Formats: sequence, structure tokens, C-alpha cells
Amino acid sequence: MIDPRKVLIVRRLGLRDYESTWRAMRSFTDRRRLDTADELWLLEHLPVYTLGKAGCSEHVIDPGGIPVIATDRGGQVTYHGPGQLVAYILLDLPRAGIGVRRLVQLLEQAVVDLLTSYGITSSARPYAPGVYVEGAKIAAIGLRIRRGCSFHGLALNVDPDLTPFSRIDPCGYPGLAVTAVAQLDAPAGIGPVGTGLAERIARLLARRIIPV
Repeated sequence: MIDPRKVLIVRRLGLRDYESTWRAMRSFTDRRRLDTADELWLLEHLPVYTLGKAGCSEHVIDPGGIPVIATDRGGQVTYHGPGQLVAYILLDLPRAGIGVRRLVQLLEQAVVDLLTSYGITSSARPYAPGVYVEGAKIAAIGLRIRRGCSFHGLALNVDPDLTPFSRIDPCGYPGLAVTAVAQLDAPAGIGPVGTGLAERIARLLARRIIPV
């Protein structure tokens, strides 16, 4: 029998539309029981702008043909699209013994550790969640907690088209620069980057990965 305190189920979902994945996360969270194992979903999204609960529509400058979806995660507006690794963390926080601030820090640290392995120096900011390389944002974080359990997660720019970010104020900051792993002379495959990120998240949570 699997001890849910010691494992992390990792699912690779490929390229998915945003709304159906959002519904699936909410459904998973609502159906959880005390013995439900925590999961990490790795995927890419079809092009979409998402507006968090703190989001202001004026930060969406010119979406063009890309849909804008108001969602229930924390944070402001961001862009998702092919070439960006999305990692959704579905975690029972009380069982893990951590709070939401610690979870954000853990996700940031996992990205920083991963980028370090590629020779990229990055850092988090105390009052602007995410990970930055020389002032440019490379990973965004937005979470929702329901019944003590998290969903949503982080988005790491691996090798996406960065042009859509110019049509918004990323994370609510006008003129904020964005970058990607591929622009920093590092390996840029979604698969290997996803593997490395999952390993580091599992290590920080002291979990054993069960791949699905």
C-alpha cells in the first residue's frame, strides 16, 4: 500500500487546453480523501492569457487572438503557450506540514536549483513571487488553496515564443522583461527540464516519485 506522506505521483499530460485542465485540478482537489496521494502534473498549454484573482484587466494591453481567462489562482496576468513547462502541484499542505508561503519558496528553490545545474544564476524576490535571471522573469508562480490543498503551480519558460508577453504587463509589472532557458545557452527540451524539475520538487518535499 502506498504511504501518501512519502510519494509524489508525477503525470506528464502533454499539450492541453487551459480550461479543461483547470476543471480537472478543481475536481481532483474536491474529490481528495485523507489517503489520496499528492500529484505533480507536467504539461504545456495552448496559447492563453490567464488573469489571477488579483488581476486587473488594464494589464492586458492587446491580447489579439489569444483568449483571456479569469481564473482562481493567486497573482496577476501571465501567458501560457507551447514551449513553456507548466507544473501543477496538488498537495495536502497540513499533511506535508507546510504552509502556502513555504510551498511558494519550495517551488522557487526547485527552479533555482534546476537552473543552477544548467549554469544559470537565478534568484527569487521576497515580494514578487517567481524566479528571475538578471532582472528578467523566467518562472511565474500562482497557487490556490482549497480545503487545505493546493492546485495551480508554476510556469517555467523553456523555449516558448516570448512575443505574447509584450502584449501584457507580466504579473502586473509594466515593462517587466521575460526570458527563457533557451535564450541562456542551456538545454531547452521540455522533457528533460520537466524531469529535472520534478526530481527537485520531490527532493525538497522528501518524496519518492511515482511516474504515471
